[in-house]
Amino acid sequence: MKVCVIDGMGGGIGNALIKKIRAAFQEEVEIIALGTNAIATAQMMKAGANKGASGENAVIVTVRNVDVIVGSISILLANSMMGEMTAGMAAAVANSPALKLILPLTQEAVEVIGVSPEPLPHLVDHLVEKRLRSLVETSLKSNK
Repeated sequence: MKVCVIDGMGGGIGNALIKKIRAAFQEEVEIIALGTNAIATAQMMKAGANKGASGENAVIVTVRNVDVIVGSISILLANSMMGEMTAGMAAAVANSPALKLILPLTQEAVEVIGVSPEPLPHLVDHLVEKRLRSLVETSLKSNK
């Protein structure tokens, strides 16, 4: 299973996600870090991603061929992350056939109604343990 983690700016959200995913699944999943900039990608690589790339073309090309895309809601918003998430990147993520597991965190003028505010560590735990775990286990069973 290929899990793509997308982040920008300083890469802190992607770093937290990758550390938790790697701890939960060791080498059972391939983690691909996509940064809107080289700093974000470097931080995600340090966290344990198998491979990483930066920039618009890397995002547009890579999201076509992964099973799951993980990131904050900003990865679906054109011009978010202080302009780092281009319209082309956001469209590629939205149009990817991959399942998107989205954290309701944004620095943009967007509020997700009906979602209770939780700190990042709780959201990451929920994403990995409640949602991603069942996907990985199903994938591992079907590959045997």
